[in-house]
This record gives sequence, C-alpha cells and structure tokens, in this order.
Amino acid sequence: MNDYERIEKAMAYMVAHAAAQPKLEAVAAHVHVSAFHFQRLFCRYVGISPKRFLQALTLERGKQLMQSSTSLLDIAHTLGLSGGSRLYDHFVQLDAVTPGEHKRQGQGVEIAYGIHATPLGSLFVAVTPRGICRMGFVDTTGADELLARLAKEWPRSTLHHNPDATRFAVETLFNRSADASATLSLHVTGTNFQIAVWRALLTIPEGQLASYSYIAQALGTPNSSRAVGNAVGANPIALWIPCHRIIQQSGALGGYRWGVAKKQMVQTWELAQLNTTTPEFEVS
Repeated sequence: MNDYERIEKAMAYMVAHAAAQPKLEAVAAHVHVSAFHFQRLFCRYVGISPKRFLQALTLERGKQLMQSSTSLLDIAHTLGLSGGSRLYDHFVQLDAVTPGEHKRQGQGVEIAYGIHATPLGSLFVAVTPRGICRMGFVDTTGADELLARLAKEWPRSTLHHNPDATRFAVETLFNRSADASATLSLHVTGTNFQIAVWRALLTIPEGQLASYSYIAQALGTPNSSRAVGNAVGANPIALWIPCHRIIQQSGALGGYRWGVAKKQMVQTWELAQLNTTTPEFEVS
C-alpha cells in the first residue's frame, strides 16, 4: 500500500465511522502505520491534521454549509470563477464541442489518457489538445470501463496512453506549488442543457453547496430539477466540474456518480483546504 492509498483508505474509514469519532490510533492501525507516522503523513497530503478532518465531518460543519447564502442567481451566466483558495485560483474555461465536431465524432482528435494516484483515490484523466475531456475515480468505475466510455464518446479519435500529458490536471488540484495564474480548459461534449448545468456548477464557490432546484432556478427553468439531476449525474469531469457541491433541497447529500461516501470525502477534503496555508501538526 502506497502513501496515497493509505490516505484515501484513512479518509474513507473516517467518513464511515464519523459518528464514533475514531481516535488517531484506531485510524492509524486501520492503514497499518504508527500513530506518529500517520499524523505526519496525513498532514503532508491533506494539509490538515486527522483530528481537523474528522471535525469537518461533524453535523455542526454540515449545518454551517446548509446556511450558506451565496446566490447563484447573481452568477449563473459566469463561465468560470476565480477565487482566493488554492483549488480555484485558476480560471476554469469550459469549452463545448461544436455541432460540426460532434458530427465528426472526434475524427482527427488526439486524446491522451493516464491514471494518477491522489489522496482521494486514483483518477483516470483524458485530455484533448483543447483541454480535459474526462476525469473519473478508478475505484468506483474501473479504468477499462472509463476508457471504453471515452472511446464510445469519441469513436473516431486516436487514444494514447500518456500519463505525462495528463498529469497537470491532477497536479493543479493537489499541488500547492502549481501555477496559480494558469488558465485551465475543459473540453466537453453534451446537450445544450447539460452544458448550461455544468457551467452553473462552476459558479458555486468552493466550500458552499447548492440544491438541484437552486440550479434549475438559476437557469431560469424552475421546474427542471429532475433534468438538472440527470445532467449533474452525466458530468464527465469529476472534481473540476464540482458536481460534489450539489445536494438535495432537504439538505441530504443526494446521489453521486462515484458513490455517496466518496462525495462526503471530497466535500470534507475541499472544506479542509479553505483558509489553510500550512499543514497543522497537533496532538490528537
């Protein structure tokens, strides 16, 4: 088991056992390392201590999120966002496939793909010359299936296994030293409505949540919550298009293409990055 796998397994364990508030020693034992080593390892890769991560999973943290008052109505027409946090200090540009390109089914397009280890689990990433076109969690949907879906979506494209060409998509998310001035492009294919929903998702500030009905209202189609849900579920680019920030009107987590446990893990990890500039070392 490598360090990335240990961190992913530890976070999944804390998500599953949050109600019991497991001690540092118990989580460390679950990933087969000493408490001291695990504490330093977790801080290194996640940016905060295991104790702080567990605190972010508590009901009180959830209540704070549910009370957020960000209005999507004010930013629904924004194509991307820039913010002070390290995850979204990049400008995210969503570039849709044109009708002509769709008709050609990717003919002449070179697509590089690779698999990269992260604290949240291994990620399958694919990129065209115009941007990231696919990102998904391998532990939920196997790499072979993700590759098959990519080939089906771009049937006339040429696929190459080239992790060096896709590594930037992951490093930009997880590497604190990544160039914060860079523009990151997403190259997606979908219906006009799906693309409108994905653009709206990009306007949800990091650390805040919105409901399906809220997105529907922001798009001027208040009766389309179910269609919004379908579009969210069809999101081809995990993490960068933040479908993990969508919840039910009741405040329940709702579904997630990669599993509800993964959704809670991603939300908590993202929250942990806010206002965190250095790793925290503390005694549990």
